[in-house]
Amino acid sequence: MSQLEKNNTDIIIPSQEKEYSILNLGPTHPATHGIFQNILKMDGEIIMDAQPTIGYIHRAFEKLAERRPYNQITPITDRLNYCSSPINNVGWHLTVEKLIGAQIPKRVEYMRVILMELSRIADHIVCDAVIGVDTGALTGFVYLFQQREHIYEIFEEMCGARLTTNIGRIGGFEREWSNKVWEKIEKFVNNFPKALEEFENLLVRNRIFMDRTINCGPISAERALSYGFTGPNLRAAGVDYDVRVMTPYSSYQDFEFTIPVGTQGDTYDRFMVRLEEMKQSISIIKQAIQKMPTEGGFHADVPDFYLPPKEEVYNNMEALIYHFKIVMGESTIPKGEVYNCVEGANGELGYYLVSDGGRTPYRLHFRRPCFIYYQAYPEMIKGGLLSDAILTMSSMNVIAGELDA
Repeated sequence: MSQLEKNNTDIIIPSQEKEYSILNLGPTHPATHGIFQNILKMDGEIIMDAQPTIGYIHRAFEKLAERRPYNQITPITDRLNYCSSPINNVGWHLTVEKLIGAQIPKRVEYMRVILMELSRIADHIVCDAVIGVDTGALTGFVYLFQQREHIYEIFEEMCGARLTTNIGRIGGFEREWSNKVWEKIEKFVNNFPKALEEFENLLVRNRIFMDRTINCGPISAERALSYGFTGPNLRAAGVDYDVRVMTPYSSYQDFEFTIPVGTQGDTYDRFMVRLEEMKQSISIIKQAIQKMPTEGGFHADVPDFYLPPKEEVYNNMEALIYHFKIVMGESTIPKGEVYNCVEGANGELGYYLVSDGGRTPYRLHFRRPCFIYYQAYPEMIKGGLLSDAILTMSSMNVIAGELDA
């Protein structure tokens, strides 16, 4: 060996520093399912770190509500989780009814249960069908969305609206449901199980779908609880918590249904939990129809919040006074502080209301489940592939309107 060769063996070549790339996933990327941004630190296809940015469609829901009479807040709640807006509506009505101490007829409670479970199915259809699309299976999406359209036809028959419904009123509903509504509901509950079974057969045991979703974006029960998860995302991690069972409202205690629970907290479990919840929702709707009270009307006796019929307004002084008070926002509201929650399609949907006796809420805070569980998103996708990040986001069912509020 020459002297030159000896010297070369002693040279230490410094290791090159690892070079990463930065990728903006959103806010305008179609795969983000909404208007929010994720700044990803990438090592090839592997996600090393993630930083979410929200607020692109923040509309100051809480401050808007603090400037409006109580009966005018319902339309604002539509724009939160717009995939299941009737649940938002009912959640707000229950909060005000808790404040004013209204006694709600049993018939109204059963009608609300039917409405909320239809909304839950519509929301879960969006989530599970989109999970299929993000794994490359478009057929199930197109097929199942036909069933979602039937639900929107029911809403349209109830109130004239489809997506942002403004359905119901404080104390109940603005009118009795027509025979056509009941016919559409009965037709849907009879036909939907067959369609859901075919959708299930397309994906549940599909090897490609399973390989893409099992162990994709997992989270443990402990981590889910520490973040404050609720709803299907928490139950998929193995925690048996459902507001409808733990703190029953609107007579949910009258119905028998099973709460599906997963084990791994991954995308596949979240898909399966929502799939099973749709079946349980159909069962609840059937029970509510079967047990529906024939008496009680469609509204509670709360004249300060329910617009009287026009013929009464034109011919009855008392009805005219109530009409004026409601339209001008002069209804009597007691002072108080209440929190009320319902089991939204995404989790615990809560309203914290503070009243000083004025015509509008003194303070209103909205507990939006999307805002809470989306904080775990960077942890759930770290170390995974970019394609898994899209699937994980789909399975969490992040609705931008609820996330930003």
